[in-house]
Order: sequence, then structure tokens, then C-alpha cells
Amino acid sequence: MGAVSPDRLINRALDASAVHRLIADRPVHLLAVGKAAAPMAGAWLQHAPVPHRGLVIGTRRGAAQLGSLVWLEGGHPIPDERSVAAGREAIAFAQSVTATECLVVLLSGGASAVMAMPLGELTIADKQSAVSVMLKAGADITALNTVRKHLSAIKGGRLAAACQGATMTLAISDVVGDDSGVIGSGPTVPDITTYADARRVIEELGLTGRLPVPVVSLIEAGAHGKAEESIKPGDRRLARSEWWMIGGRRDAMLGAKEAADALGYHTVAVEEPIVGEARVAGSRYVRDVRSLRKRLPGPACIISSGETTVTVAGDGVGGRNQEFVLAATVALADCPKGSTIASVGTDGIDGPTDAAGAIADTSTMSRAADAGLDPAEYLTRNDSYRFFASLDDLIVTGPTDTNVGDVQIALIP
Repeated sequence: MGAVSPDRLINRALDASAVHRLIADRPVHLLAVGKAAAPMAGAWLQHAPVPHRGLVIGTRRGAAQLGSLVWLEGGHPIPDERSVAAGREAIAFAQSVTATECLVVLLSGGASAVMAMPLGELTIADKQSAVSVMLKAGADITALNTVRKHLSAIKGGRLAAACQGATMTLAISDVVGDDSGVIGSGPTVPDITTYADARRVIEELGLTGRLPVPVVSLIEAGAHGKAEESIKPGDRRLARSEWWMIGGRRDAMLGAKEAADALGYHTVAVEEPIVGEARVAGSRYVRDVRSLRKRLPGPACIISSGETTVTVAGDGVGGRNQEFVLAATVALADCPKGSTIASVGTDGIDGPTDAAGAIADTSTMSRAADAGLDPAEYLTRNDSYRFFASLDDLIVTGPTDTNVGDVQIALIP
């Protein structure tokens, strides 16, 4: 993951003249939020002027050297009381920045959960329930964050609106499409979505009767103009806010391509993102890889990226990358012998497991049969983790301290 390491991305961003223009000759206050918060903040301290003050909110500090910066940990993927405490600290931090100062926000995926402030009368329990229900229903990140922004007092531009000084956001994208309003639920940018959009999301997912009553009531009130909207384009409070994406899934693919080229593979990086229901995308992926292979000399390496979803219907354990590979396992049997595919989360975490993803090849089906494992049965139960654990085919990296979505790699002789 060197191609998308926070140190490399922050250092590259700091070479931009626009960044220096905004932070020159004024006190800087540093707020880092998300899964990569600690290493991003540590990289800033290595390559940029020391901030006047700093607050870092993430999931793990790791080995990051944060100096005098304040470290807070929040819950993920479900926000918790620590997330609420962190959200309150973040708002207070932003409010303390004066008109002659600059708030630098280092943003990465996971910020939506680790920094939370329930809006109005909502409780953290209401938000926990809403997020959990939506995740199990297979909501993608855009749908999930459309709702989150309308349950929050800090997302949807509200963080930057609380700041009197200039705001500069450097973001690592874990979102297909790199939408600034979706990454971390857009705490420093205008929100083009509305309460009506949030209501439409929960209706399309069939969740109206499954979400907490206070959540549905707030969204209904907002859709009828009876609750304050998130910060919209043109709001003067965001006129002093600037936003840059400093890294994303394409950087990860480029790094993987360079490594594969060096190993002698004929390599292609697929621009079209891998999205949709994991079990559908997995089998479709193998068909697409076989088609691409016909146009490449061997050995071929095909690299793609994106983010799938899982609708949880069973009682198993797994993540979207593991389910993706499990769904692809049957189709792999029709590929040339020795063909291999893998899918991993670039943060080293796939669902509520200790694995980053899984790997399968043309021997997986026969090895599964020898072990008495039926892939279809495990797929029905959403139990991909136990399937691959039984075959010793989980990919376990540990946390990588970065997050740019998922990467898939196919090796075809």
C-alpha cells in the first residue's frame, strides 16, 4: 500500500502551490479525522509547518508520532459514545479558529463513524440503529451518507460552517466517484442532497418501518421544511472553504500495476469501478476477466478497484471482499489452470473480521469439495469468512493505515 500511504500522499499534496498559498503567513490548526487520521497527521508534522494546535480522531493511533496533537478514538463502522465525544471536540475546535487563522482538515474514510453529533433530539442509540439497519440492507456509501448527513450536526458542511477562519481539506477518497460530499459525509463542503433525498433512500431500501421512530420523524419533518437543512451550495459560510482530493483508488491501481509490470506480467488497470451486490459482481467479474484475457498476451495481470455491497440475509461472518471472491469461485473453474483472483480492502479490514479479503484459484472448488465445503451454502449464509478460513485462503494484513476502497487482482496464465 506504499502508493497510497498517507506520508506519500501528504508530501505530494504539500508540493501544490495552492496549499502553500492558503496556509502561508497565518496560524494553522490541524484536525485529522478518519481511519488514516493518525498517519496523515504524523505525515503533516514531518512535511509541513507545525500547527498551532491539533486534534486527531481515528480508529487506531498505531505508531504515528503525533507530538503535542490530541488523540481521540471513535467507534467504527457503528458510531458510539466516543464518536459523540470526538464530534463535540471537533466542533469546539473548529469554532475556536478565528477569522485570521486556518483550519486544515485531513480527511479519510471512516470519518462518518468516528466523529458523530446526533442532530436535535436524536440519540447515539438512534444513529447506531439506523446505520446498522442500513448496512445490513446493503446500502452503498452514497445512500448511507445521504441519510447520515441529515441526522448529524457536524456532517454536510456543518463543520466548516462552524469555523470563522479559512478551511482547507485534504482528503483521501475511499468512495467510487470521489464525491467530496460523500467522503466522510462531507463535513467541510456544501451538501447537494436534501431531507427529501434521505427519505427516498430509506423508502427505496424498504426501511421506513425498520428505522427508529425519531430518525424517520426527523427526516419526514425535514422533507416538509420543518427541520434545518444541511449547508447548501452558495452558503456564504463555506466561501472560505477549499477542498482537494490527494489520493484514491486510481493511485492504488497504479501502484499495483507498477509492481506487476516489474514481475513480468502483461498488465491492464480497468477504469470501470467494481460496484453492486458482491455476490453478483463476483461472478460477473470472472466473465469480464476472461474476456479481457483474450486480448492480452500471457501471463496477464488485470487490476480493478471499487466497492461492492452485501445484503445480509444469513447468520454467517464475512465481508464484501470475501463474499465477492466466494461468488467468483465457481466461475473460476472455467478459467485456465492456475488462474487466481483476490479482492482486498485497502484498509486491511473487510467487514467485522480480521481479514482484508480472500484469494481463490482454479483449485479452490476441488479443495473445498475435499473438505466437505459447499460454496453455495456458505454464500447463502453470508459465511464467506469461515469458508476461506477452512481453506487457509483468507488474506490477513492487519490495519494498513490508509483507505482507498477495495482492489481486485486477477492473474491469468
